Formats: sequence, structure tokens, C-alpha cells
Amino acid sequence: MANLVETAANVGKFNKLLQLAETAQIVDTLKSADIFTLFAPTDEAFAKLPDGTLDALQKDIPTLKKVLTYHVAFGDVRAEDLVQIEEAETLEGSVLAIDSTNGVIKVNDTNITQTDIVADNGVIHVIDHVLIPAMVAGK
Repeated sequence: MANLVETAANVGKFNKLLQLAETAQIVDTLKSADIFTLFAPTDEAFAKLPDGTLDALQKDIPTLKKVLTYHVAFGDVRAEDLVQIEEAETLEGSVLAIDSTNGVIKVNDTNITQTDIVADNGVIHVIDHVLIPAMVAGK
């Protein structure tokens, strides 16, 4: 198997996420031996951001890093775990709300469209929107 970065690259729909992770200098973290759960927005999810948001993030590396690490939870949290928990602590320091109702799993009101893409150092869940931490959203 491959690490989270290699696995995401192999899936082929996380190009923007991987590019931004490189810009924010978190690739080494995602490749490390530490175990993480990555809630990965697709390229389509990044395209849904309001005009100018992505450009602004790419110019503000500390904020970009906060946004990206908000998508990374500690540990290997699979779909069967997600339905049993209500929150997950992120690398950014905040907590994500997890909701599982009628077979639909959401993280902060964002749909998880695919679960359990397994990597050597964790798992990827595909999400359909970019998650923005409250501290960043309030700016």
C-alpha cells in the first residue's frame, strides 16, 4: 500500500488538495508514520468555493495550513467508527462534528461521498465541500 499522499494521488480526484498541501508544507506530515484520517475534498469541492477564496488562501499560507489541517483527524477512523462517534479532533486543533443519520455520514454538514480508502498510515474519506474552521470563517 501507499501513504495518504500517494493514495490520494492514485485516486486522481484530489489534485487541488495535493497542490495546496504542498504549498502549505503539510505533505511530510501526511506521509509520516503517524496515523491520520483525511476528510479529502475533491477537485470539484474546491471549485465550489466562493470566487477569490482559493486565491486568498494560497496567498495566506498560515490560514491555508489551518484550513487543510482541519481536514485531518487523529487516528484511523473508518466508516464503522464514524457511525459511532459525534466528533473528531483535528490536527488544526478544532473538533469536527460527525453525524450519521439514515445511512448518510456527514462531517460538519458536508456529505462523505466515499469512505474507507485505506492507506498505510490511515484512511481517506471523500467529501463534497471544503471544510472551513470557525476561526478562519470568522475572518
